Amino acid sequence: MCFSATADLVAGCGIAAVGVACVARTRRTADLPMAALPLILGAHQIVESLVWRSGGGSGPATVAWAAIALPLLAVWVPVAVLCVAPPGARRRLTIPLAAGVVTAAVLSYCLATHGVTAEIRGHTVGYAVSLPASELLVAGYLLATIGSLLLSGDRHLRILGGLVTVGAATCWALWETEFISTWCAFAAVCSLVLYGWVRARSVTPGLPRVPVGR
Repeated sequence: MCFSATADLVAGCGIAAVGVACVARTRRTADLPMAALPLILGAHQIVESLVWRSGGGSGPATVAWAAIALPLLAVWVPVAVLCVAPPGARRRLTIPLAAGVVTAAVLSYCLATHGVTAEIRGHTVGYAVSLPASELLVAGYLLATIGSLLLSGDRHLRILGGLVTVGAATCWALWETEFISTWCAFAAVCSLVLYGWVRARSVTPGLPRVPVGR
C-alpha cells in the first residue's frame, strides 16, 4: 500500500471487505465501533487512491483523507476501545480518551483554518498540515490510538496495539516525512487482527457443564 493509486485501491477494497465481515459477525452493539474500524481504514485507503489520481494538492480527496487520519481516528479508536473494555480497565482508558478528544479538537481547528496539502513523493504521499506544538500533538495522537489499545485489557487488542507500535516505529525510521501516510497503511493491514478479535467474541458460549454425581 501507499506505493501507487492501484495498490491503495486494491488494498483498501480488501481491508473494507474485512470490515464488512467484522460488522456482519458482530453480536454485541458495544462491539460495533471496534468492528467497524477496518471498514473505516479500508475506505481511508480508497480515498488515498483518489489523492494519487488527482496528483496530490489540496482537493476534496486530500481533505477527506486528513479528516479521517487525524481527528476522526484520534477519537474513534479510544471510544471503540472503551466500549469493549472490561470494567477494570475503563478508568485508565479515560486518559487516552481525553488525549484523543483534545488532540482531535486541535487537529480539526488546524484543518479548518490552515487546510492540508498532499504531494506525491516517489512511491509515497506526503501530507503537509500547519500544526502548533506538533510534537505534543503527535504524542497525544499516539496515546489516544496506540495507548488505548495497549491499555484495553483485551489480549487481541493489546496484540494489535503492539503490532501498530512496531509499524509506527518502522514507518518513522524509514519514511519520516511521509510517516502519517505509511503508518495509516500499516494500521489498515493490522485490521486482520481485528477480524480475529471479532470471531473470538462472536463464538457462542458452550452449554453449562452439568455436575456429575459422585
